Amino acid sequence: MRKLIFITLLSFFSAQGQENTTPVEVGDVLTLGTPSAKYYRHIYFPKTNFIIKKGGIPNYKALIGNRIVVTEVDKKNEFTKISFKQESGGKFFNSLAIVKANFEKAIQEKEILLQK
Repeated sequence: MRKLIFITLLSFFSAQGQENTTPVEVGDVLTLGTPSAKYYRHIYFPKTNFIIKKGGIPNYKALIGNRIVVTEVDKKNEFTKISFKQESGGKFFNSLAIVKANFEKAIQEKEILLQK
């Protein structure tokens, strides 16, 4: 009986300690960094043929250094998914208003940079 109570309390406290707090909130301003490969791997831009079909120009080099504003934060069990738009109000590639990204992996690969 003691073992059962001990295991129950241990699992309860370990579950409380795993609560994720992300350093990003809605309205935060971030900067787009360089892609970790030829294209951004953790920022979910559509394929180039879809960008072209919508009348856009897929120029990834023009995105480097753009300031973005977080519009939505979705905390999942394993990762945080964010939605963002350009601070200037323009569209990405002249066709996309809002884009989503995996926040932790994009920060780790320096595809998104935190403002200081």
